[in-house]
Amino acid sequence: MYDYLIVGAGFAGSVLAERLAKDANKKILIIDRRNHIGGNAYDFYNQDGILIHKYGPHIFHTNSSEVFEYLSRFTAWRPYEHRVLASVADKLLPIPINLDTVNWLYGHDFTSEELEKYFEKIKEPVQHIRTSEDVVVSQVGRDLYEKFFRGYTRKQWGMDPSELDKLVTSRIPTRTNRDDRYFTDEFQYMPLHGYTRMFENILDHPNIHIALNTSYAEIKKYVSFKNLIFTGPVDEYFDYCYGKLPYRSLQFVHETLDTPLLQPVAVVNYPNDHDYTRITEYKHLTGQHHNSKTSITYEYPSWEGDPYYPVPKPENAVLYQKYKLMTETLPNVHFVGRLGTYRYYNMDQVVAQALTLYGKLSNRKSLKEAIDTRTEKKHVTSPGIYVPSTISVGRRAGNLKSGLESSVRWCGCKTATQTNCTRTVTRRAPTIWRR
Repeated sequence: MYDYLIVGAGFAGSVLAERLAKDANKKILIIDRRNHIGGNAYDFYNQDGILIHKYGPHIFHTNSSEVFEYLSRFTAWRPYEHRVLASVADKLLPIPINLDTVNWLYGHDFTSEELEKYFEKIKEPVQHIRTSEDVVVSQVGRDLYEKFFRGYTRKQWGMDPSELDKLVTSRIPTRTNRDDRYFTDEFQYMPLHGYTRMFENILDHPNIHIALNTSYAEIKKYVSFKNLIFTGPVDEYFDYCYGKLPYRSLQFVHETLDTPLLQPVAVVNYPNDHDYTRITEYKHLTGQHHNSKTSITYEYPSWEGDPYYPVPKPENAVLYQKYKLMTETLPNVHFVGRLGTYRYYNMDQVVAQALTLYGKLSNRKSLKEAIDTRTEKKHVTSPGIYVPSTISVGRRAGNLKSGLESSVRWCGCKTATQTNCTRTVTRRAPTIWRR
């Protein structure tokens, strides 16, 4: 009998598994339908030895010292400030829009003060800002909106910005200085050895068992558990009884090129050309050196495939509320993460949400209390760079041992962890691993 079955081994599920196992001494089974841990942040070394992100670039940034402190127990960090260029009018220009973007695009020589006046002159008055289009044109006017935002948004979301909630573009600032950083958070780092290594360290606890290539629908018949944490799509849990919640997906095309570097920054957006939205070059993110090759990824938005982005439209919010009301009738089932709460979150926000839920489950009053564990100690080697002192950084998934004896037979009697169950089944049992 497990104290918790956790569905999904991404940030939300893994953080909750670690806290419940290590701090609350609960027995955890965490499952994922994919063949790896780490969710969409999963990275791996390709056949050319270059570390790439399977599901597109994941850049860690946060203003939460608690989230950063917590994750620092499981990884050392590489300082990294993300910069993005947009291919517009045959030029590579900084995005978010800043002083250099406008000057280089139009051939001006504005100062910051002059750019502020220019924006005041060209912006369009919008009495009630409701849509993504409203957000942009009310700040920088129609031409910059058309050149940088409209085409990209149409490709990314499959609809015009005038149809989307204002939250989509309100996340992107407009600057009048030369700051070309995509994020301005206090903590901007990449896991030194990659996200997958960090997740391995998070889940490295004897109370945590892991089952991959396993869906909740198939395993719930074979495993006994007291509580459920569900990070998958909330509408899927309820068998789509009110209809499917729309999600936007992505298709990734990975290539390795015979050149040391392709582009000057990690990500170049293509708002007006090509079917793909952007090209990512991973060596910029990881700091990895490879003299003769580089690996890149093209991203093609799609309605088919794994769910990535909840579609922010009013009618979708109304549909989600119907499912949310159903979740509130299940005291021993907890929904968390992007898919579980049908909301776009950055990685640090998902971690904070998971820690907040753990605080609720364990009667902790704050994030600081939720991350505190008396037996843990952190060793700081330099400002902002943490090295975990209680985790074997070198441990890989291949070193995990099978958590089920060969004599265990899986059946529908929910006693699959007992060797005296004699009823066999023809299906292959999910593989469960433990340390």
